[in-house]
Amino acid sequence: MEMLLLQGAKKGNWLPGKGAVLTTSQKRVLFSPMSSFPSLPTECTDLQIPGAGSAALALKICSFNVRSFGESKKANCNAMDVIVKVIKRCDIILLMEIKDSSNRICPTLMEKLNGEKLVSVKQSYLYHDYQAGDADVFSREPFVVWFQSPYTAVKDFVIVPLHTTPETSVREIDELANVYTDVKRRWNAENFIFMGDFNAGCSYVPKKAWKDIRLRTDPKFVWLIGDQEDTTVKKSTNCAYDRIVLRGQNIVNSVVPQSNLVFDFQKAYRLSESKALDVSDHFPVEFKLQSSRAFTNSKKSVSSKKKKKTSHA
Repeated sequence: MEMLLLQGAKKGNWLPGKGAVLTTSQKRVLFSPMSSFPSLPTECTDLQIPGAGSAALALKICSFNVRSFGESKKANCNAMDVIVKVIKRCDIILLMEIKDSSNRICPTLMEKLNGEKLVSVKQSYLYHDYQAGDADVFSREPFVVWFQSPYTAVKDFVIVPLHTTPETSVREIDELANVYTDVKRRWNAENFIFMGDFNAGCSYVPKKAWKDIRLRTDPKFVWLIGDQEDTTVKKSTNCAYDRIVLRGQNIVNSVVPQSNLVFDFQKAYRLSESKALDVSDHFPVEFKLQSSRAFTNSKKSVSSKKKKKTSHA
């Protein structure tokens, strides 16, 4: 596990000056506190994270709405066990609906996670949704992060997280096209990942509404999680709320084939529906970026040398 992107549960919770990249010895954590935080959660900066074993050759990027992740869920050992298992599967993960006014969730998670430094943060900023004569579109303005990733085929990428309000999903998803333009102007970045709980399905985004969403009508935006997917835990629902969208030919070409999927933790960990709902009412979505050939070869070389030493011993 390399990096957590944490987003609070309240409307308007990405606060100017509050979202921050907090650095530990082995990993970086993008933490966006809720509006009730008086200051940055410095506890996260002091954790010492020991390096893990050899890293996976592909970089797995995930998005997970944990649903009201606060003290009651933290006290549920079974739910916490599943959440940690899900997080450990990923190299970078966006966690949404963090309810943590006392700043206990971040340290608890960090204590349970080990990581290897595979990526670093180049830049980050809070997107301000200022439009003349128009109210803010976003209920939670995106905290945008530009990553440097030397060990993947694509060497850098921007992650734009989004958790919409269901009733305004169409406008918020469409507004991501403006975020893309703004980030492109600021950083001249080429590779983009838009991900999160878009509420992009069922009654919130009906079929007739897609024509009004530039992120869908512009073919240069590539949707990795399709409309036919079900990202909800309840058997009574079948909605593709959680999405991952890419922009940039290099990053699109770098996706590991068939790695873009919904992770059904209920099936994977053999949970009843009620136990799964204790974890969340959403399944995570994910994909992998291919490793660079040089990184793959260096890993193989190290592995080969170890085998030779073992055979001579």
